[in-house]
This record gives sequence, C-alpha cells and structure tokens, in this order.
Amino acid sequence: MNPTGPINITEGDEAFVIVQNAIIGLWQVVNDLTRIRPRHDRYRVTIFGSARMHPEDPLYEGVRQLASDLTIMGCDIVTGGGPGLMQAANEGSVIADPEDRMKSIGIRVALEYEQDTNPFVEQVYCHETFFSRLHHFVLISDAFVVVPGGIGTTLEALMIWQLLQAQKLHDVPLVFVGPMWSDLVLWARKYMLNGGVAMADPADFSIPICVDTFTAAIDQIRVAHTQWKHQSASQK
Repeated sequence: MNPTGPINITEGDEAFVIVQNAIIGLWQVVNDLTRIRPRHDRYRVTIFGSARMHPEDPLYEGVRQLASDLTIMGCDIVTGGGPGLMQAANEGSVIADPEDRMKSIGIRVALEYEQDTNPFVEQVYCHETFFSRLHHFVLISDAFVVVPGGIGTTLEALMIWQLLQAQKLHDVPLVFVGPMWSDLVLWARKYMLNGGVAMADPADFSIPICVDTFTAAIDQIRVAHTQWKHQSASQK
C-alpha cells in the first residue's frame, strides 16, 4: 500500500487502517493538549452527588449550604449541572453570590433522560460522552467533595481516587462526606488489603478524606484553599 497515495473507500482493509491510525493520532494530540490545565483566578470545587434527591430532602439543604459556604469562601462551584444534589450545589452558589463574583458551573453529558440543565447553572459545558466529561472535571477542578449518590457518583469518586493513587493528580483534596463513603473505603481496605494478597498499598486508603459532616468538609477545603492562595500569590 502506498502510504501517501489515494485510497478508494471500497478498499475496506486499507481504508480501515488509515482511519484507525488517524484516530490514534488524534488521541495523542488530545493527550498533549490536555497536559495544559486551564488557568483560573478562583479556586474551583467540584461537588459530586445524586441526581435523585428532591428539594424537600434534608441532604438537599445540607449540600446547598455547603456550596453557599464554599462560595462565600471564594470558590467557584462545579457540578454535573443536573437535578438533585447537583442543583442544590449550584443553587447554593447562586444564593450566596448576589454580586456574581463567583461562577456556578455545570458540566453536562447527553442522556436520554435528565436532559435539562438545572436553572442555577451560570456557565454550562455539554459533552457527548462520559469520558470527555470526566476529563473536563479533572482539568478545571482544584478540589472534589463527594456527597451521597448512586452509581454515577461512585464512578466519579473512584476515578478521582484512582488518579490521585496513580499520581496523575497532585495536591487535590478528595473529601468523602457521610457513612456510605467511609464504609466504601472500609470495604476496599478489607478486600484489597486484608484479603490475603494485597491488591493495593496501605497509603491508598488515606487518599480520600472521610468526614461525617458538611462542616468538616468545609474545614478541609478551607485548609486547601488557603494553601492554594499562598501558592498563587507566590507565583505572581
């Protein structure tokens, strides 16, 4: 096959090789570009949580207040942009910021259900795949707070945990709020570390910061935010 000559679409095998190589080349371009993290002037906290909670649920109010307190601290709030606890976080950000100094951000994904962006998102990004969406969270976030949620929230939490464990993320706090997440860490420790053959290192289970309350989560982010401000000031 001539590596630079024209290929008829009917030459299926050769055309497939060209498409395959082009896709791999595009992946490399994307990998190179995403090594550059977007600059932002404010600390950004992503809050992962259930889409199924309603405003009358006690957790909704707790997450709304969490986001309000973080916004007052000077943080942008990032969520998946959907309903439930994502909406609670975006709502808390907007309520606490009447002068619109911070940003309430939503990173959406195309789904057959849960299509609408919640009304408290001020800046929205839309993705066709979960893969690019999850990568977007990683690129723009300085900290992650995980509140109760289902399978999607678990996917997000474990992805960030694994990136920190593999040192693909550095100096990014991952805060787990509530017993469902501390129980998950205990389960992982039991089966990955104490099951006879170690499938993880003991230090891996200290990566998530498990707390019982939203107040404790805020305290953890406050420490990291203060460090971030000092580092940012020293780089100017």
